[in-house]
Amino acid sequence: MAAKQIAMGIDLGTSNSCVAIVEDGQPKVIANEWGERTHASVVSFLDDGGVLVGNDAKKHIITNPRNTIYSAKRLIGRYFFSEEVKKAQALAGYEIVEGANNAVRIKIREKSYAIPEVSAMILKEMRAIAEAHLGHPVTQAVITVPAFFNDNQRQETKNAGRIAGLEVLRILNEPTAAALAYGFGQNINQKVVIYDLGGGTFDVSILQIGEDVFEVLATNGDTYLGGDDFDDRIVNWLIGIFLEENKIDLRKDRHALAKIKEASERAKIDLADKDRTRIHVPLLHTDKQGFSHDLDVELTRGEFNKMVMDLVQRTFKVCDEALQQARMTPAEVDGVILVGGPTRLPIVRNSVRHYFQREPNIDVDPDLVVALGAAIQADALLDASTSTYLLDVTPQTLRLGTVGEFTEAVIDKNTSIPIDRTRTFVTARDGQDKVKIRIYQGESRRAPECQLLGEFEFGGLRQARRGEVKIEVTFEIDTDGIVNVSARDTETGAKSSTTITLSGGLSEDDIAAAQARTADAEVRSR
Repeated sequence: MAAKQIAMGIDLGTSNSCVAIVEDGQPKVIANEWGERTHASVVSFLDDGGVLVGNDAKKHIITNPRNTIYSAKRLIGRYFFSEEVKKAQALAGYEIVEGANNAVRIKIREKSYAIPEVSAMILKEMRAIAEAHLGHPVTQAVITVPAFFNDNQRQETKNAGRIAGLEVLRILNEPTAAALAYGFGQNINQKVVIYDLGGGTFDVSILQIGEDVFEVLATNGDTYLGGDDFDDRIVNWLIGIFLEENKIDLRKDRHALAKIKEASERAKIDLADKDRTRIHVPLLHTDKQGFSHDLDVELTRGEFNKMVMDLVQRTFKVCDEALQQARMTPAEVDGVILVGGPTRLPIVRNSVRHYFQREPNIDVDPDLVVALGAAIQADALLDASTSTYLLDVTPQTLRLGTVGEFTEAVIDKNTSIPIDRTRTFVTARDGQDKVKIRIYQGESRRAPECQLLGEFEFGGLRQARRGEVKIEVTFEIDTDGIVNVSARDTETGAKSSTTITLSGGLSEDDIAAAQARTADAEVRSR
């Protein structure tokens, strides 16, 4: 009898990643050979040409900041000119540069890396951990993304999987994965909220769980709100103290900035369990006279709470909108599941308790629950006898560009997927032989306030008087949340189709080249 086929569930996180499989009917997070189950989403390029990935690579953020990449997930699928990229440039120790067509690239020792290529190195490490455990190759995976990721971000995450040599069975929303892990084998019938505050993103999803059916009622999110922002509040506070005491701006010293970033993250984690923490960074900065300056301050939980309260409040504005979409009040929720490391902070847990008027569920480890759910979904996709049934939604409205920089909705947010909608267009001028269609995602009627996904051009039309030639355009969102567009000339029956792709995204040639580079790279976990 042939061995059962195995597929991985991979939580590709901003701060940490982990991998899980279903073994003997139960989902299980796989540890590496040192017993670590979560692995820093950090890639460090070493002087000898090797590439270090994971928890040891994280140590190089301080010793080798120019060549060590972290929080790459915040940059995936972004345009270079976006506010999110500008913010990352101000704080990152590594160099973020512009690629072709407004793409984001990271420059390391004269080489330029696309963000999916960096993510692929992390995915390869997760794959290696699973293969070491199982003793045979694994090539299929479900990879999770924030629920509020747009089409570009999903496409580029899928490309990262391809570069890592994986067949990506599904791009799965992180809160949905968490709900799968929470409800697995429980035979419950509940409406639950997944409050997912990760390192770089915040999502909230409301699901109806009925035995083995998981139906997403609504989802909402903020792809630039997470634990990194909590760290940055401490970073800014420490920089201010150092500037006041020494008249030196540490923002101009990348090594000092990396040390402060690491100390700030450690302080935040300490304050999850302690009322106060000491932040001591010896030899933080050496001035022009050769004098070394230390940093030694105390941060109380009360001071930290004041620093981050507005960030916590931002999460509840997102929750408000999701509940409105689901036509529910907080009191109608049966359970609240916390996901992500920052949910361990008392200010977050207390605020969630106050908002939903109930104790949040903390039975499932918030760092592992997403990978466990991804593994459950991966197993279900391979095993036809599995009864788990998942109904997800599209997180953002799919829109069509119209005249005067306006848009109109084609598929509304929180519509169940997969879904397709067809619109009929006519030529706008005499002799027109092609039409150009611009696709957006977002909630504004104004095009500049939405995310441009790309353009779709359909040519070869019969030249006739305006309005005489009709084109049917079908917009489809698949189970991965990825947009596909096809067009048909109703007169001739001629068809054309495309997957809408980010103008700065990776071409097939780019993916092939990245696959070759990644395959050749000497990747080490230690």
